[in-house]
Amino acid sequence: MPDSQPQPHSSGSSGSGSSGDDAPDTTALLLCGARLTDGRTVDVRLGSGRIEAVGTAGSLTAHAARVDLGGYLLLPAAAEPHAHSDTALSADVEGPISYDLPDVQRRATEAALLQLGHGATALRSHVRIGDVQGLTSMEAVLQARRSLRGLVDLTAVAVPRLLTGVAGADGLAMLRDAVKMGASVVGGCPDLDPDPTGYVEAVLEVAAEHGCPVDLHTDGSDPARLGRLAAMAGGLRPGVTIGPCGGLGRLPSDVAARTADQLAAAGVTVVCLPQGGCGSVDRRGAVAPVRLLRAAGVRVAAGSGAMRDVSNPVGRGDPLEAAYLLASRCGLRSEDAYGAVSGAARSAMGFPEVRVEAGFPAELLAVRGDRLSGALSLAYSRIVVHRGRVVARTSAVREYCDSAAAVALDLPRQGRANEAGPGRPNGEEPS
Repeated sequence: MPDSQPQPHSSGSSGSGSSGDDAPDTTALLLCGARLTDGRTVDVRLGSGRIEAVGTAGSLTAHAARVDLGGYLLLPAAAEPHAHSDTALSADVEGPISYDLPDVQRRATEAALLQLGHGATALRSHVRIGDVQGLTSMEAVLQARRSLRGLVDLTAVAVPRLLTGVAGADGLAMLRDAVKMGASVVGGCPDLDPDPTGYVEAVLEVAAEHGCPVDLHTDGSDPARLGRLAAMAGGLRPGVTIGPCGGLGRLPSDVAARTADQLAAAGVTVVCLPQGGCGSVDRRGAVAPVRLLRAAGVRVAAGSGAMRDVSNPVGRGDPLEAAYLLASRCGLRSEDAYGAVSGAARSAMGFPEVRVEAGFPAELLAVRGDRLSGALSLAYSRIVVHRGRVVARTSAVREYCDSAAAVALDLPRQGRANEAGPGRPNGEEPS
């Protein structure tokens, strides 16, 4: 079975994109004194890649490594449903971008690690095939995936340019080859094909042949085309995802509402990109009408899109920034905004649900703070848990100069006070 083929959910698997030799870490781990979004302070015991127990602070004992999460908010880990690993981190490259296998693999690996540090333990990368890249970029991303086992779950979407007519014959053959290589999702951009409907038909045919999910790029500005896509995709399992659909937000509200109803009826998921699209600059600021889609019953997830490539030279690949923008720009509650980059994103990618409860996968993100709204605003320090072990840690220390105002107002400082000293940071994050 290809190394990125979706696997059945079991106690030893983190879901889609896991292969049989991706065994969870068996080392027990005790997370101590973490705060949950409901206000409780708890200890959480992890083992065999899952949450074994959750109890009041100090109530759990285990012969295990301990991580002090005092001062941290513990959340289900984030996921990245719309990355472009093959072109990531290429904005500052002088001259043409190299698509040699080692260069693409290096970019894909570094980008995945940066996103893991932000808290995304599962990534879906859209990889271009055909043209100058051929299948080299796909091979490179799959090699990066293998090298990242145990750190992050990376799945690849095969993205051909053309699929219809004489010119599309090679693209269709290459799409089938990419799936045989290990691409576990088929996709592309029907808007760029002379026959968008034919393009979608070809993608759905290949997906049905191999039992793959579908993930398509579309601006969503043509409601008739979206309606046809919904009608065609309605019966496909394991499902169809589209995005970023910024053009849907530019349609009259009644037209957008009818289209949203069609997408909901077909079970199509929309992945929006609040940090900016992954196409032309003139469409970068457009965001899908998230509240309208959610009101219609459409599952809406959020991704980061371009990460420091020509489409967005300053893209961060940070899911918490995407959630922050959903809350600040689109008016979502903090809980719903974070859900779009965690639960909804994982579901769109075929991964099992995560809750901070016994029996669920140990895919967790601890963020310095005590409330979700504050975490979305000031998520500087983060601890990331994948398959039951800490795989990434980002520590930030905030200091203020010794002024009367700082002392009088008791301004917050992160770190342990007993490690402060002249010329030194005020301590480090607890380990």
